[in-house]
Amino acid sequence: MMSDTTHAIYGNKRIWIPIILIISFFTTFAISGLNPIKKKVQPLIPIDEYTMHLDRQVPAFMEFYDIPGSSIALVKEGKLVWSEAYGLADVQTGRKLTKDTPMRVQSISKSITAWGIMKLVEQGKIELDAPILQYFKSWHFPESEFSAKRVTVRQLLSHTGGLPLGDVFTIYSPHEEMPSLREKLTKEAMLVREPGSAFSYSNTGYNMLELLIEEVTGQAFGDYMRREILIPLGMNRSTFIWDERFDAAVPVGYDLRGKPVPAYVYPEKASGGLFATAEDIAIFTIAGMKDAPHDKQILSPNTIEALYTPASKEIGIYSLVFDAYGLGHYIETLPNGERAISHGGQGTGIMTHFHAIPETGDAIVILTNSQRSWPFISYLLRDWARWRGFESIGMGRIIWGKYWLWAVISLIWSAVILQTLNITTWIMKRRCKEILKEKRSKLLTIAQTIVAIIIIIVLIWCINQKYLFLSSVFPIASKWLGISALVMSINMLFCAWKESLAKMIFKNSWLK
Repeated sequence: MMSDTTHAIYGNKRIWIPIILIISFFTTFAISGLNPIKKKVQPLIPIDEYTMHLDRQVPAFMEFYDIPGSSIALVKEGKLVWSEAYGLADVQTGRKLTKDTPMRVQSISKSITAWGIMKLVEQGKIELDAPILQYFKSWHFPESEFSAKRVTVRQLLSHTGGLPLGDVFTIYSPHEEMPSLREKLTKEAMLVREPGSAFSYSNTGYNMLELLIEEVTGQAFGDYMRREILIPLGMNRSTFIWDERFDAAVPVGYDLRGKPVPAYVYPEKASGGLFATAEDIAIFTIAGMKDAPHDKQILSPNTIEALYTPASKEIGIYSLVFDAYGLGHYIETLPNGERAISHGGQGTGIMTHFHAIPETGDAIVILTNSQRSWPFISYLLRDWARWRGFESIGMGRIIWGKYWLWAVISLIWSAVILQTLNITTWIMKRRCKEILKEKRSKLLTIAQTIVAIIIIIVLIWCINQKYLFLSSVFPIASKWLGISALVMSINMLFCAWKESLAKMIFKNSWLK
């Protein structure tokens, strides 16, 4: 039997449970709270002080989250006041990222595409609430159980057209043969719900708007956008058309595992095909501000207001950080009552984001060549909001989400430690002969075994996925969550079969 000392150490669970919980929580929150920059940004400090803070903060966070390169631009009072690039465009060659390096901006492209559509609306060439089918001459929706006649231009702009997300994984080298836009749409543009019934983020819907522009204007989408939107705005280093000069310029991307992803293109351009600099995206945000320069006002104030007006307030998981989706823009109301508009982009090896407050003339643009950048972007947005006196923005909730995830991890480790102590107590309370005679509930053994196996199967499935939302948002914490779940499942299996294992060990032992 156990000695009094042994019992004091292992047997008093009332003492151990709170101690273990406290240690686990403090340990995991210490890990989750690791922050290379501890100093809090003060509101409305001079721009020079804030950019000096960025010069310390950005490289530190890039190193912490293993992000090779980032390009950032700031807009204040409707003017581009600062921009900088950090890190590398290509880790293997050591090529540096510069402010003039064109980068994929992914789904930020949707905001610019929305401007292209609204330009045609102002010209009277299309109507927002007209069925999109009336503009197509050479393409038809694939058959589905829903009526394609009800899909409107406004629905496609607001992701309520009933179309699927589309293929986000198939990418092409800029110099290889790939399917046409019409071929891709014929394959992907099958309605999955009633048009207008609900918000469902759709690359396919925006690619259909690309076809709409080509059908109505008779021009290639990239040419139309360059003539009507990019050049008039002064976005001179932006294009939807791959340029041969990009071969040695566009940064290499890096996926969630840090593997390099060479520059690539899609057959479709409207949903995520724009190449631009952070400064050019900043110029775009300025054009949509209250006091935009007259030479940049290519859309009327009423049209811009329509872009920034909520079209869908029930936006699913995006409601965690935004209040609504307008036409090509996410919308949120800040704590001080100001309206913010934004859009992010994510593709294989790339993450981007812009946030703007049109009434005050403030904006920030963040482009990175790593898919591990969501926490990095969230921290930068949080500090930028503090600097400009907005206190907080929705994307800052990702930081709190990180803390909650680490809390879950701490609970898992607490359970593992407590179960391990329970097993240790069980072993030390019994002699070998008692172990050999002991019987355990078969139902409990089976239940624990099934749960453990299910956890292991889920983990194997996760490892084999090309993309996991949780891993993208929380690249470090999600890894530890997986490790913790694996340890817990092994611990459960050992607990379920401890009698059998003990009998195997002690059956012929001299300890009997």
